[in-house]
Amino acid sequence: MKLITKNTDYAIRALLFMAKKKDKMWTVLKLAKDLKIPKAFLRKIFQMLNKEKIIASYKGKNGGFKLTLQEDKILFIDLIKIFQGPINIVDCAVRTKLCPDMKKCILKGKLKKIENYIASELKSITIKSLLEK
Repeated sequence: MKLITKNTDYAIRALLFMAKKKDKMWTVLKLAKDLKIPKAFLRKIFQMLNKEKIIASYKGKNGGFKLTLQEDKILFIDLIKIFQGPINIVDCAVRTKLCPDMKKCILKGKLKKIENYIASELKSITIKSLLEK
């Protein structure tokens, strides 16, 4: 199981970079070059972040992207949900087919506790908290 995919990693790296100079307008080309992220990949990530209103896009000669949310409002768990969907380690980790014993499964309860703990911890991580490290 991979907790963080490339999309999520690249989104976090780009948002951290942008947050350091939050009043500046950023182009995909500039960020892709500075962060060494493929431009087409970053463009798709920015389309999703724009759709979720985390960043805004501005057209024209001096256009680009800018953060729309404060750094303390951009939650790590929300970025995971945007790019990977909800955190779900319980949907049976042991078998490839849905288990007929899911309601009685001992392992399911233990994994659900771990899943809830992970989600709780991820809710406390924001772009701001990562900048303060």
